[in-house]
Formats: sequence, C-alpha cells, structure tokens
Amino acid sequence: MTTTDTPQALDIAGGKPTAARSQRSRVWRQFRRHKPAMISAAILAVLILAVYLAPVIAPYEFDEIDLKNRKQPPTLDHWMGTDELGRDLFTRILYGGRISISIGIFAALIGTGFGALVGAISGFYGGTTDNVLMRATDVAYSIPSLPLIIILSSFTRSAVAGLIVIMGLLSWMVTARVVRSAVLSIKQQEYITAARAIGIRNHTIILKHTLPNAMGPIIVGVTLGVGTAIIIESSLSFLGLGVSPPIPTWGNMLQDSQSTMASEPWLTIFPGLAILVTVLCINFIGDGLHDALDPTLQRG
Repeated sequence: MTTTDTPQALDIAGGKPTAARSQRSRVWRQFRRHKPAMISAAILAVLILAVYLAPVIAPYEFDEIDLKNRKQPPTLDHWMGTDELGRDLFTRILYGGRISISIGIFAALIGTGFGALVGAISGFYGGTTDNVLMRATDVAYSIPSLPLIIILSSFTRSAVAGLIVIMGLLSWMVTARVVRSAVLSIKQQEYITAARAIGIRNHTIILKHTLPNAMGPIIVGVTLGVGTAIIIESSLSFLGLGVSPPIPTWGNMLQDSQSTMASEPWLTIFPGLAILVTVLCINFIGDGLHDALDPTLQRG
C-alpha cells in the first residue's frame, strides 16, 4: 500500500512532514498572486492593530465630553470631528472598532467551529447520523436569522458576550454543508483507511486527520463569517438593539447620527467607511484564500 502525499499519511508512516511545508508554500504563493487579497490583508492588519492599540493611539477618552466643541467638523484637533456631546469621533471609531471587530471574529469562530464539527461528524459517519444532522441543518437554515437574533438579543440585554454567542450559533449551517461535502471525499482516502486499520478511534481520525484536510473551506468560512457578523452587529445597533451606549460600536454610532445625516454628515460618513473598508478587506481576503486553497487553481 502506498501513502498519500498528506501530512496525516506521513505521520502515520513515521516519515518527515515535508509535504505539509510544501503545501503551505504553495498556498502562500497562490495567495500572494491575488493582489486585492494582499492589499486587503495589509490594510486590515493596520486597522486591527490601530483599534486594539486605541488606548495608546487615541488622543482622548472615548466618553470624554467637551460641550464647548460639540458638533464640530473635522479639524486638526479632532481629525474626524465631534458628536453632539463633543466627544472625539476618531477616538470613538477606534474604540468602537475593538467591539465590532471582536464580535465579528468570535462570532465567526463559534459559528464556523460548530458547523465544521457538525459537518465532519455527518460526513464521516453517514447513514442515520448524516440524515439526522443534515435535516436539523436544513431546519435551522430555513429559519430567518436576523429576526431570531433580534428576539434573542432582547433577552441578553445587548451584552457583547450574548450577541457573540447568538450570532455564532445562528451562522453554522453553510459551513456544516460545505465541510460535510469535503469529508465525504476525504474519508475515502488511503490514509484514513490506514488510520482505521491500525485501530485509531473515529473521534481521533475526525479531529486529527479529517478536519485538518478540510481546513480550506473552514478558513474561508471564518473570514467571510467575520464580515457577516460585523454587518449584523451594525444592523442591530443601527436599530437600537445591539450594544448599548455609552459603549461605542460602529453600528450604534451610525444609529446616533441618523437624525443628523444632512447637518453633520461626518458623523455618518466615517463609521460607515470603517464598516465598508473592513468588510471589503475581509471579503477580498476570503476570495484570495478560496483561490489559494482550491487545488484546481493552484499552480507550481
């Protein structure tokens, strides 16, 4: 029996994992060819660094009130202007980004992680297990997510942790379907047969040999899930159902400015641009990862 060119097969055979390094190199080379993804990754890295260093970078406290300078347009002292209470908009966008991006990241990790586990179990075991899990997925997918999120968020009183869990547990269905399809193919590979032959337990095969080889759709699912969660959080906050003030998020900053869009447009433009740039960058990165991890598109 010959071993396949995968990290798992080489581990079982006791060989050196050179194939894993070679695969990572191919993926990285393919990703670098996607110029929008590379530019987006650089922009997003700077943005994330800025928002998480907000206490160092921000010139003011996010809740510092200055009634003498309320509703000021952008100036040298206030780069993005001030709001109706004289709070510095640049500072609030940095602090708001910490909340919005964190909600996006952790909600995507929860949703994608749960979906990947459901899809892996469904595809690996097949039969009744597959039927039950996929029918449950179909039922969950048929329920409109946003109205349900709105209803459930009222019970959490718009707490950040509650929103993360709710959005994560209502966004796993697409990942489950995609991972199931990948696992149906992976479990037919020779290294899975070899792992079973030497007595490795099913849950170990799923976690150590099957899921790692389905990382392509999982990683893409995480990146796209972050953007979706940021938009959902912004929508909830815009409706007054997201994170409650005075904690700033990009969404509730837009909600606060909806009555002054004509007279103080900077209060709408800058939070909107922050959401637009972040989601666009994440989507471009997702496209680049999809191309890089798709074996039919990889070139030497």
